Amino acid sequence: MAINLDQMTTETRNQKTMALDTMTVHDFATVMNAEDQTVAQSVQQALPAIETAIQTISHSLKKDGRLFYIGAGTSGRLGVLDAAECVPTFGTDPEMVQGLIAGGMKAMTVAVEGAEDSKELGKTDLQRHLSADDTVVGIAASGRTPYVIGGLDYAQAVGAATISLACNTHAEISQHAQIAIEVSVGPEVLTGSTRLKAGTAQKLVLNMLSTGAMIGLGKVFQNLMVDVLPTNEKLVVRSQRIIQQATGCDAATAAKAFEAADQHVKLAIVMILTQRSSTDAQKLLTQTNGFISQTVTASSEEKTDGTR
Repeated sequence: MAINLDQMTTETRNQKTMALDTMTVHDFATVMNAEDQTVAQSVQQALPAIETAIQTISHSLKKDGRLFYIGAGTSGRLGVLDAAECVPTFGTDPEMVQGLIAGGMKAMTVAVEGAEDSKELGKTDLQRHLSADDTVVGIAASGRTPYVIGGLDYAQAVGAATISLACNTHAEISQHAQIAIEVSVGPEVLTGSTRLKAGTAQKLVLNMLSTGAMIGLGKVFQNLMVDVLPTNEKLVVRSQRIIQQATGCDAATAAKAFEAADQHVKLAIVMILTQRSSTDAQKLLTQTNGFISQTVTASSEEKTDGTR
């Protein structure tokens, strides 16, 4: 595959930082901060595609499909990071959201030379996992990484939904996905170092994709992460605080409900809001696919109808 870096804005020189090596620390920090502030505006331009991508991911997850991120280098590491953080934040099964990086997990800390140049490797890494119910998000700042293209092509071949995320316009990977997200962040402060603005843009987009999809699964009530896993002391305290915030109850009531719900925040909230036992509250949650608002409404309607 021929590489023409001149056509990639992420590889061009930033005219504002041509004297980067002789800048004072103050001037460097100032110009870098100013450049970083443009990233969110660049992401804003891609919101229509991001919205479609969120809906597509939610559709996959609702039918027991999974979300796969696939990338190389910084792009791959960001995908792995977002996938890993879904487990404690949203209480997901580790299989639901997965990150694949060229060169395997050792590439998270040590560069695996040449791994990103193989289309076949991208296909092979996904072959172990993929089904037609899944969604694959291919991430590449350059928009041309062969590993990502190989993964997207394989995903399309098996009928999975495909999304690309690049930081250049007219990116090659956009031609290999059903939904193309292109966030053009312009030249980096340090020429070609796409861990900077491009990496920030990718992190912002991945935050939106996973959080938006989890909202669609009922894992958020108001703006609270009600499926959080209380895996340490801090998260136990946070869990009980979430119960208080969602219900308006006092700390003692929250702690009692938390234990009665076997430390499931969502269940404890429903128990308090509907004044039901853990068994009855869980039945209602199951009937409404885990959406607290719908569960509370269903409970109220049952009582109004005299079925309780």
